[in-house]
Amino acid sequence: MSQQIRYALIGCGRIAPNHVAAAMKNSDTLAFCAVCDHSPERMEAVLRQMPERTRVHVSRYTDYRLMLAEVKPDLVAVATESGLHASVGLDCIRAGASVIIEKPLALSMADGRALIEAAKLHNVKLCACHQNRFNVSIQKIRTAVEENRFGRMLHGAAHIRWNRGPDYYRQAPWRGTWAQDGGALMNQCIHNIDLLRWMMGDEVDEVFAYTDNLDHGYIEAEDLGIAMVRFRNGAYGIIEGTTNVYPHNLEETLYLFGQNGTVKAGGKSVNIIEEWDFRDGRGDPATIKMECGENPPNVYGFGHTPLYRDMARAILDNREPYVSGEAGLRALELVLAIYRSAATHQPVRLPLTDCRTLDFAGRFHA
Repeated sequence: MSQQIRYALIGCGRIAPNHVAAAMKNSDTLAFCAVCDHSPERMEAVLRQMPERTRVHVSRYTDYRLMLAEVKPDLVAVATESGLHASVGLDCIRAGASVIIEKPLALSMADGRALIEAAKLHNVKLCACHQNRFNVSIQKIRTAVEENRFGRMLHGAAHIRWNRGPDYYRQAPWRGTWAQDGGALMNQCIHNIDLLRWMMGDEVDEVFAYTDNLDHGYIEAEDLGIAMVRFRNGAYGIIEGTTNVYPHNLEETLYLFGQNGTVKAGGKSVNIIEEWDFRDGRGDPATIKMECGENPPNVYGFGHTPLYRDMARAILDNREPYVSGEAGLRALELVLAIYRSAATHQPVRLPLTDCRTLDFAGRFHA
């Protein structure tokens, strides 16, 4: 493959401008060649952020299979409704393209595993778009984890206290449905759930949870989820996710508590460090808080650009991306385990052999 990777985007919804911007900022390795959406108007709206001299070279398609056949991209970003992530991603992989799939990776364990196996079979790269792993704050915390500065992890907590109202769901009728989305945990909270699992050792023994739909009678899935997680290393996790906060997004925070360290990340998308205290005394906390803080314009943060940069290098260097398909599957598994525990009123042991969002259809609207 040449050093210029032919890139295409499928899906021009709410998150698409972040993908377009990330591709443009990596134009040294990515050649933006095509975009696909069933709405020509949405395609043009997304592409307007590009300079005219670049935009004219981007082919437009309303049929992604035709795009794959004619353009033959090396890398495709899948930013469709969640329920199509797996089927569209599999088609891209079978066409020989590496894939960045927006969260969640899929809506079932079977589909998530199928994506991973297909990528191996066709010798392409699969990246789950958990871009918050690239936040400056999160990278600083991850370094402390890898250096064992926390000592033995005791417990951690992920809080996502956001607002989503009728206008948000009217924009795209697939949102909040079991067939195409799931609820607050699968859509809004999965990024922080991913971070909690990643930081706390990844391996989970058991989950116990409650979910409910308290204030969104017009959607099928949950607007509140509360879970306890027991990790294999003996640590515990707390997850609180909601879209019921009045009148707007309040916070997304990640707490980590170890024998030798305490950290809190907060801000719009865990993009600032609010607490930094380690027994070893290395580094000035005030300086670290100042140097590791970002102020993104929205909850999506700045992580798409470095995620794209890493994926391009993974393709060129023939290595796994920093956020692999397996990472995306672990985040999906934890959300599905929460759903199953809440539905059965029982603790759920991991790993999950199989589970899907559709298993919970009718829970709140019998």
